[in-house]
Amino acid sequence: MQLDVSFAVARERLLQLAEGGVLLSTSQDAYDHGTTGFERVGIPGLSKLVRVQARALAWTDRTAGLAIRWEATGPGVALFPILDADIRLAPAGEHVTVLTVAGAYRPPLGALGEALDRVILHRVAAATIRGFTARVAAMIAGQPGAAGAAAPNGAGASPPPDIPGLP
Repeated sequence: MQLDVSFAVARERLLQLAEGGVLLSTSQDAYDHGTTGFERVGIPGLSKLVRVQARALAWTDRTAGLAIRWEATGPGVALFPILDADIRLAPAGEHVTVLTVAGAYRPPLGALGEALDRVILHRVAAATIRGFTARVAAMIAGQPGAAGAAAPNGAGASPPPDIPGLP
C-alpha cells in the first residue's frame, strides 16, 4: 500500500505506534472484529482472550519493519486462528513510502479447520488483515480518521496482503 509520507516520517510513526501500544491495540481490535461470531460456534459461554505480541522495530536507511503475532488464549484457544506477520516500510520516492504486511496464517481445528478455511475462514482472515493494514496505513499517513473508513468486510480497503493460503 502506498503512503503519501516520507520514509523517515513513516518509520518514526510506526515506531511510535509500536512503542505507544497503539499497534498492539489496533491488532487486537482487528483480531477481535475478524473473529466475532466464532464465540457462538458450538460451546456456550466460550470466552476468547487475545494475545498480541510485537517485536521491536528494526530499520535501516532502506527498510523498517517488525514482526507481530495474533493468537487466542484461554478457553477455546483451538477454535481461533494464529497469524504471524511482518509489517514493512520501504521508501518509494522522496515523499512516498510503501507499507506491506506479509505473513503466515494457520487456521484452527487442524484438518477440519483447513476444510472450513477453504470454504469461509480465509475470507474472514483476509478481511481482518485488510482492515488492520488500512488502519495502520491511515495512522502512519497521519489520517487517523480514515482508519475506521475501511468497512469490516474489506470494502474500501487495500488489496489483501501476501499471506499464503489467502486469496
